[in-house]
This record gives sequence, C-alpha cells and structure tokens, in this order.
Amino acid sequence: MRKLFTKVSGLCALGSMALAGAGQAMAADPQPWHYHLPEPVSPLARQMIEFHDLWLMPVITIITVFVLLLLLYVCFRFRESANPVPSRTTHNAVLEVLWTGVPVLILVVLAFPSLKLLYATDAVEDSDMTIKIVGHQWYWEYQYPDHGNFYIDARVAARTTEEAQEQGVKRLMSTDEKIVFPADTKIRLQFTSADVLHNWSLSDFGVRLDTVPGRLNEAWTLIEKPGTYYGFCSELCGIDHAFMPIEITVVPKEEFEAWAAQAKEEYDPVEEAALPVSEALAVSSTPAVQ
Repeated sequence: MRKLFTKVSGLCALGSMALAGAGQAMAADPQPWHYHLPEPVSPLARQMIEFHDLWLMPVITIITVFVLLLLLYVCFRFRESANPVPSRTTHNAVLEVLWTGVPVLILVVLAFPSLKLLYATDAVEDSDMTIKIVGHQWYWEYQYPDHGNFYIDARVAARTTEEAQEQGVKRLMSTDEKIVFPADTKIRLQFTSADVLHNWSLSDFGVRLDTVPGRLNEAWTLIEKPGTYYGFCSELCGIDHAFMPIEITVVPKEEFEAWAAQAKEEYDPVEEAALPVSEALAVSSTPAVQ
C-alpha cells in the first residue's frame, strides 16, 4: 500500500513540476502555473517535501475521497423522494466510536514522522558558522559574527515595475544589498527582532521562523546548490509588511570567504548597528554619570 501511495504522490509531484517549468530550479521565483512546493536545496527542505508527499498527501487524499463518497451516498440514499417518512435515529454508538477513534489513530501515525522532522529542525549542533538575522520595520539586518562581525541592512530594491526595469531587478523580490551564504556549509541561523514580530521565510532552504523581540530563535540550513533564492516576511508586521523581501545569493565556499573578507572592510561592525527599541529606550533613560 505504501508503494502505491509513493507512486501516486510521485506522479502528482512530477505533474506539478512539469507545469511549473524549469525556472523554479534555482530560485523561489514565481513562474506561470507554479503551484507545487519549490525544489528543495537543503536536507531539511527535502525531508519536509518527503513528509508532505509520502505522508500528508495520501492521508488527505483518502479522507477527501471518503468524505466525498459519503456525501454522495447520503444525498442519494436519504433523499426526500426515497424517504417520505424520515428516520428519527439520533445516536449510534459504533459510529460515534469510529469517528472519534479513527482520527485519533491517524494523528498517532502521523506523529512519528512529524516529530522526527520537528526535532531535525532544531539540530543546530555541529554548525560550521553562524549568521544572525534581525527583523526591522521594514527591512532585514544580517550579522556575520564568524567573519569579522559586520552587518548588512537589506531593503527592497524596487517597489514599482518602472523601478525594477530601470535597475534590472525583480520587483518586490530583490534587495538593495547583496546577502551571501556559502554552499555546502551547515549554517546556524539565529533570529530576533528590533521592534515587532517578523518571520524569515525561505521555502527552498526549509526555514520559516518568527523573529521575536527579546528572544533568540534558532534554525539551520545546509544549501547544496549555488544560486539566488527569494523569500518574504510571513508575519503581518505593519504597513510595509509586503516590502521586506529576502534575497540570498549562495556561492561556493571559496567565493564566500573572498566576499566576506571584502565585506568586512566595506560594512560597519555590529557595534554600530541600530539598537533594538527596548535597548535604545533603556540607554536613553539611564542617567549620565557625573
């Protein structure tokens, strides 16, 4: 039975990718008829898609077909013309046990692969490097503590079609600064916020995590394919929520080291970054030492 589900899910996935076209291979860039999940470029993203295709889709499909057939049967079997005198039955012990027990069993079965995946998302140990991401209203700040402790602020590059055509970038997707990650490197990603809740979401990497003021959340990624990848803030964070995209350029390790050495000289150290609102208020309210 599992082999059958695997084949059906695989055919569905192949059909979806065929409609999406080849343009999705190296970026989360919207394409015509693109409705399937993006191609995974990290082990974690691959596990997520396998969980979706091999577990969730078969279960959801069976439940949907069963409910549809049940509705059709009820509409036909208990229609008014066939039942001039309606039944007054109000309880059925067997049915009540089944419609309570079967969903519980389904959730128990799904819990095993789900918890395995959940724990895998927290496996940040043995990371090769750390990148800290700070959400602001309304842009992203990236800190590189292992490569000179500099930071880069990345804002939306083009809000209008005219601006995008003039700059040769993607509207509402490209950023004004180049953010670079190394390929084939386990990266510990740390998240926090300077003001309100944001969410750093990049499906290709299998990462979608809230940035919370006063809290440090962690995730990890290991990107296998160099390229340019796009994501967005996925938490309603204010008036410009739609204008804080994520654009990540992934390069081989050697190129990243060369870029980091140059960026260390070009960008300011983290000590000069804007303080979060809570820290700024604390500093301003501290009396000066005479």
